[in-house]
Amino acid sequence: MESPKRTARIAGFLYLLLGVLSFFGMPPYFIRPGDIARTANHIMASESLFRLSILSAVLAGIVNIFVVIALYRLLKPVNKNMALLMVIFILLAVPIGMLNELNRITALLLLRSAGYSAVFTADQLQALVSLFLNLHLYGIIIAGFFWGLWLFPMGYLVFKSGYIPRILGIILMIGCFGYLINSSATLLLPDYKVNIVIFVGWGEVIFPLWLLIKGVNVERWQKRTLESVSK
Repeated sequence: MESPKRTARIAGFLYLLLGVLSFFGMPPYFIRPGDIARTANHIMASESLFRLSILSAVLAGIVNIFVVIALYRLLKPVNKNMALLMVIFILLAVPIGMLNELNRITALLLLRSAGYSAVFTADQLQALVSLFLNLHLYGIIIAGFFWGLWLFPMGYLVFKSGYIPRILGIILMIGCFGYLINSSATLLLPDYKVNIVIFVGWGEVIFPLWLLIKGVNVERWQKRTLESVSK
């Protein structure tokens, strides 16, 4: 029988690493709202950092796959179907997020290639850069639906597990609705800034920290595993 403590700590570590990579993969300091000229200049002045943020976003997608695999192994004794649903939502979110980085790569190519500056005027280039950066933003919003949806089955499994505190499951399920509200509001009300994830998304920090530091109740996990095998 696998070690649930080890699996929990691997999941917790990878989940925290995912958070760090995601943070650096979506840095707000490149964008100057309403001033595409300054945004373009800032990107070119910090090109290496901009490229690093793209790489960080791609690595976050890769790490996310390993996170959900570890969590699947940890939580499948509770309900295998719900655990599979959790995996499916992430496997839908990851390619959206990774392919979305093509928008930022295209914006960078437009800015640094002499061939494009020979065809387009400076204003046209800046307008195209603005378009692709906005497409990147909306790609994040679309992926955000799935980032939210995967939290609900995960939170449910944590809540029902008996070997992880129920409060963590509740916080994760609340975080699900935070992502859904954020993405829906941005699509429906683009002129309003809505970001409630910063208030309800703390479960994605507390939960991996709990897994990394405390792990799970091994006796209860083993009991739940034996029950699921005997069914």
